[in-house]
Order: sequence, then structure tokens, then C-alpha cells
Amino acid sequence: MKRTKIHIQILAIAAGWCVLATSCVKDLLDQPPTTELAENEFWKTEKDAKIAIMGAYADVRPLFDREYYWDGLAEFQRTRGTSASSDLQKGNAYPTGNWNPASPAGGGERYDNMFRYLYGGVNRTNYVIENVKKMLPTVKDSDVPELERIMGEARLLRGMVYFRLISMWGDVQYFTNIVNNENQGEIAKLARLPIAQVKDSIYEDLTYAYEKLPLKSTEQGRASKAAALGFRGKLMLYWGSWKKYGWPEIEGFQANQAEATEAFTKAAADLREVSLGMGLTLWRNGEPGEIDPPGKADILPNYYYLFTPIANENNPEFVMYFTHGGTGTGQGEELMRDVAGRSHEGSQCWVSPRYEIADRYQLISTGDFAPPLIPMKPGAAGARTLPNSALNPQSYAGRDYRMKSSIMWDFELSVGFNSLKSTGFIPFIYNTWNSPNIIVNGIQYANVYNTDGCNTGYVFRKFLRNTAGLGRSEGNYSYPIMRLADVYLMYAEASNEVGGPNAEAVDLVNKIRHRAALPPLAADKFSSKETFFNAIEQERIVELFGEGQRFWDLRRWRALERVWGPPNGPGRDFKDTHGEITAKGVFQNQQERAYQRAYIFRIPPAERERNPNLTQNTPWL
Repeated sequence: MKRTKIHIQILAIAAGWCVLATSCVKDLLDQPPTTELAENEFWKTEKDAKIAIMGAYADVRPLFDREYYWDGLAEFQRTRGTSASSDLQKGNAYPTGNWNPASPAGGGERYDNMFRYLYGGVNRTNYVIENVKKMLPTVKDSDVPELERIMGEARLLRGMVYFRLISMWGDVQYFTNIVNNENQGEIAKLARLPIAQVKDSIYEDLTYAYEKLPLKSTEQGRASKAAALGFRGKLMLYWGSWKKYGWPEIEGFQANQAEATEAFTKAAADLREVSLGMGLTLWRNGEPGEIDPPGKADILPNYYYLFTPIANENNPEFVMYFTHGGTGTGQGEELMRDVAGRSHEGSQCWVSPRYEIADRYQLISTGDFAPPLIPMKPGAAGARTLPNSALNPQSYAGRDYRMKSSIMWDFELSVGFNSLKSTGFIPFIYNTWNSPNIIVNGIQYANVYNTDGCNTGYVFRKFLRNTAGLGRSEGNYSYPIMRLADVYLMYAEASNEVGGPNAEAVDLVNKIRHRAALPPLAADKFSSKETFFNAIEQERIVELFGEGQRFWDLRRWRALERVWGPPNGPGRDFKDTHGEITAKGVFQNQQERAYQRAYIFRIPPAERERNPNLTQNTPWL
């Protein structure tokens, strides 16, 4: 197939991606390749259109399937880098590290590549949409529903990409053309469109998708009505937040409470329908399952298995997800490589939970917070036995089941892998890499879990596979971009903004808590709009931990100062379970400009050099 050369930087990624569905990627549903077809021989049949949309899914997927990296820009996850990949997008779209405004390479300028790749996704989806439009008047009536479904899928994907663009940069360039040699000069000179107009276009895309997609997809990886409506509701929830709290870094953008309420009302209606009207349920009916005590891992809660390949098939909690091909496909996911250590197929522990996340997991006996953990040196008296010591495994007993499902502390076990074969259980003990003959609960282990990339005292269990046969970059987990639990919490938030706590929203929050084996919220946790918001935020922290949601929440709530402290303040220190300071004074003595730059990213200078009409966001001037 013929590729169009695109020389302008903003669209350079489109040249690297295929112009037709399978000229440079293998699709996930094993569609036959059409590499030898000339472009004028394609787009003749419904089968051609289906091949193209599968290619669009494969191309857009790398823009969303490593969302956990965003958590490195918030307070509960340490990110020391990103794993490189031969996949063009995976190696470059997500930047490395945590938010460090004092470092020249530590702020929003690291996201220049994401800007380009997202516009590549726009171009890719535009290609499908425009060509299906041309097909519709010429096909048999019986083919129209499937073609409209395909166009709905493409418009959903395009809406997701533009939603991410406005979330990062505010006003952005907007186009729906297929970029070619004739129009690329014109598109390259587009000015930024006001965010409100782009938002309206996204809303239209998601509405069309909702109207044309099936209630339930029978093919794994293809979107349904719930995905379109869920993203439309999320779009309006974000718009409501931006209008409530303001977004002063966007020129001309004004807070407006009436517009905020209108947006929250629309969001609540859509998110309620997804929550209650589409037959979706939490994984394994929201039951907590069973759990082993600290130091054992034969029996893990249902929440853990939600993030393993066991959950791939017909999962009623996955509202929107991207499939991965597994071994030998070139389309495996990198989750184990990123969250695990050397003892798991040489993984690199690029991300790890910070010490501070542990205190967010509540007690199942009270449904409220435990006394804060106390960091201690391993050799200190009582370090392994004192109540609330961070090194005492029993300090973690009786907690929210999502704790053991998500993180590992000293003496927790996981299954190691080498050369695609299980090496059996290995214990994690912070800062004891390669120590032999460790005894845990009376059992001797030849070695400990080597996680030399961790400096916090904890490592992830979430996303860590416990089955052999797949390399560190060959996972086949269907990565969820939106889960029903997230929709429950977004609906609770939106409805709370409109009319305060209501019984329906409280019940949905309690369903999420039930699968964590927590009791329902106490009455004082939803006695007012403010207390219920706090309860919702708490659930978002622990339920969605490691899924890349926290950073976006803090930005839309204008809450970065709440986390990092005020401008020109002391900033925030982070420590490990031994009490050592591992990151000192994040945002220390930083002026207001540093916070403004965290609320909005810079337009890449290279794009502005090529386009005289492309303005810069004010904090970056």
C-alpha cells in the first residue's frame, strides 16, 4: 500500500504509522494482511473496513496502554524511568520519571513526543472515518449497520485522543481530514481551536459512537455503547471540574458555576446509565474472595486477579480496554517488565509504590484508617514485631483486600520466573537483593526477590503475572482504559456536585468497598457534599492506584498545591520503610510558575517553529 510522506513535525508520526490498517502492524483479531494492495483497490468491502479499524485499534492502543506512568507525576508512585521498546510509540510517548519542577528535564516539556503521537492517532482515525463515509452510499443496505459501527469505533478512538489532547494542552489544533500531499501544508498551519469548540466536537464523536455501537460486543477488543457513553460522561465530568475550579493557564478560559452544574448534570446522566442500565457488573460480582495472611500468597483476593490475563474473557467490569497479543505477536504488554524486578524474567522495576500509599488502606474491622505506619531500620529493636512498624508484616494484616492485591511489603511472596519457567515462590525483603537462604514462616527460600530498582520499601503486586510461559514484554493482558468501578466513582462525584450525596451513589461506592472486604461507609462519611467528596477521593486513590488516574484528578480539582504545598514553600519529602529520605523537597521553593506548568503542558517548540500560527501556553512563554 502506498504511504503518504508527511514532512511536518506535528504529523511525522503518521508517516511512521501505516496509512492503511496493516501496512506496518499486525492487527489483534488476525485479519489477513493487505500489504500488496494498491490504495485504489482497498475500501471496496466491509471486510476492508474491518481490517482498517483493527489497524486503528492497534495504532491508538500504545497511546493509552501504559497509563500507570502518569502516577509518577502524583504522590503515591515512584517512577524511575520507562522501559524502552522497539515499538515506535511505546518507547517515546510516555516520558520517564516523577514530577520534578526543579530539574530542566523534569517538567511538562518531557511530553513533547506525546503531542506528536496523539496527532498521529488523530490522523489514523480520520483515515478510517473518511473512507467509510465514502463507502456508505455505495454498499448494500445490509452492510450499512456494520460500516456505521466501524465508523463509530473510529470516532470513539478519535474522541479519546482529542480528549487527551485538550486535557494536556487546552486549546489545540483540530482537523478531521486525511492528511495527504495536497493538504498537509494547510493543516500544518492550523491555529489552535478554543478548548470549548474541541470539546463539543469530541462530544459529537462520542454521541455518534454511542448511537452506532452495539450494546455488547461479541468480539474481544471491540468497543460497545458503554465505552462511548462512559467517555462522554467522563468528558463532561472533566468539563464540569474545569468550569468549577477554573483553568487560568488557558487564555480566556473562565470558571462558571452554571456551566459547571450543567456539565455535571450531563455527566451524571451518562455515567448512571453505564453504571446501572447496561448490564455491567464488577469483576466476580464484586465479591472480595479469600485472602492469605501476611507472608503467604497461595490465596489472593479477587481484586488481584482483575489485573491478570485470567480477567481477559468476557469481563463485565471492562468498559473500554485494549487487547494484547502475547508471545510471538510483537503486540505483548510490558506490565511485568515495568512493575516487577530481576527475579521475574529480568524485569526492571521501573515503577514502584511509594511508602506513603500504605497508610491509605483502611482496616476491615472499622472501615477507617489505621494508626500511621512507623518506618524503622531493620536492625532496630522491635522492627519486625512492634505494632505499626512498617517492617512488621503483621502491621499489614486486617487491611483493605486491595492492599495485598496491589503492593508487597517485607516477607510477601510472589512467583518468580526464569526462561519462561516458574522458579517458585520468592520473598520480597527491601534492600536485601540476592541474599540466600531466607526463612519466611518456617520455610527456607534459596534467594529473595531482586527488585534493585525499588527505593521505597514496596513493590507492586498489581499487574504482576503469576503464570509462566510469557516473557517480560510478552504479556497478553487486556489492559482496561476504563473500568466499571471508575464509572461508579465518577457517577458518585458528578451526582454529588449536582445535588449532594444520594443513596444510589453511596450504594455504588459501597459496592466497591465490599470487594475490598470493607464495611459500608459510616454515615458521617456522606453527611455533606464535602465529606462524600472526601470518601470518593479516598476510593479513587486505592481502587485506581497504579492505573494513571491520580494525576488527572489532581489537575482537574486544582489540587496540586494541596499535595505539594504552596508556592515558595518547603515542598514535600518522601521516605522509605526504613525512614530514609528518598526524594527531598519536591516543589521546594518553587514559584507559582512551576505549578502553572504542572497544570498545562507546553506546545513543543519544534511545532511552533514550523507553524507561525501556533501559540504557546502562557506559563511556558
